[in-house]
Amino acid sequence: MFITLEGIEGAGKTTQIQYIVEFFKVRGYDCITTREPGGTPVGSRIRSILLDPENNDLDAGAELLLYVADRVQHIRTFINPHLASGRVVICDRYFDATLVYQGYARGLDKDKIRALHKLTCDNLQPDVTFLFDLDPAQGLKRAWTQINSGERTGMETRFEKETIAFHEKVRSGYLELARTHSNRFRVIDASGSVDRVAHAVETVLQTLTLTF
Repeated sequence: MFITLEGIEGAGKTTQIQYIVEFFKVRGYDCITTREPGGTPVGSRIRSILLDPENNDLDAGAELLLYVADRVQHIRTFINPHLASGRVVICDRYFDATLVYQGYARGLDKDKIRALHKLTCDNLQPDVTFLFDLDPAQGLKRAWTQINSGERTGMETRFEKETIAFHEKVRSGYLELARTHSNRFRVIDASGSVDRVAHAVETVLQTLTLTF
């Protein structure tokens, strides 16, 4: 099973991964977590370019291709081998993030982004995508609180420094994808406490494990 987590900055995706892993492990599933960008050694180097706030002049097309390069390496050397071995793979961000950030928010051609995914990534799709939905102002406030407290590195703040209008486009894009692909997406209200969000996720997971 391939599960992806999506959402704006500060939505709590990374926090919820540990609860998802625990849910599967206590039920006897072998699972592994990863992230994009940066799920492989090569990807970590690409991540340092993409998220460095000093790279604020990075062209949108170059940005897109860096994400695609990270994903190709990630799929072929990490995701596919683990799926083939029967593991549950849980990924913090995946293709939907590229479609939303570079397509809906940056304005690049969304059909071309989809075509790139089909061409280079074998059109690998998640079985389920959790979208942690949150008002961008609240999400950014959370993110900067974590950064300023040292919980998160200040070296990866290029997207946190984007305008609120940019993040509104990101959220809108995610919600549109969730409506379009309602069979795959599960939208979670991320505005509540960590425990409340975890409970909502667990409710969905209980239904999923009856299917897979």
